[in-house]
Amino acid sequence: MAKVVTLSEAASLAIHAVVLIASADKLVNVNQIAKATESSKNHLAKVMQRLVKSNLVSSTRGPAGGFVLKKEASEITLYDIYYAVEGPIELQDCPLDRPICPFDKCIMGGIIHKLTNDFKKYLMESKVSSFI
Repeated sequence: MAKVVTLSEAASLAIHAVVLIASADKLVNVNQIAKATESSKNHLAKVMQRLVKSNLVSSTRGPAGGFVLKKEASEITLYDIYYAVEGPIELQDCPLDRPICPFDKCIMGGIIHKLTNDFKKYLMESKVSSFI
């Protein structure tokens, strides 16, 4: 069954982490991000691994290590970050995934499709640079 797209904790952490990294003038480590976002270091570390694998950030190990953006903040959208953690946002017309509605008019009035589309559009149009 289709559902209204949600912003998971992991996706929210990823977005906040990338904006924090973009705002910094030096490497930012997991401890700093976890403190700023009041989140679990272990969960955050897993989220950061996804961002590294997606080539949005690079990591340097060691006591003086941390994360830095691999692209300019103006080249990264919030959707790029969301996609790295959650995968694509798929638009569906029917919340029940049915090709034909048994009613003359959708009971939901197409709101699920609209909300999902608006959310995706916002993420795609929002650059990380807008938040630093």
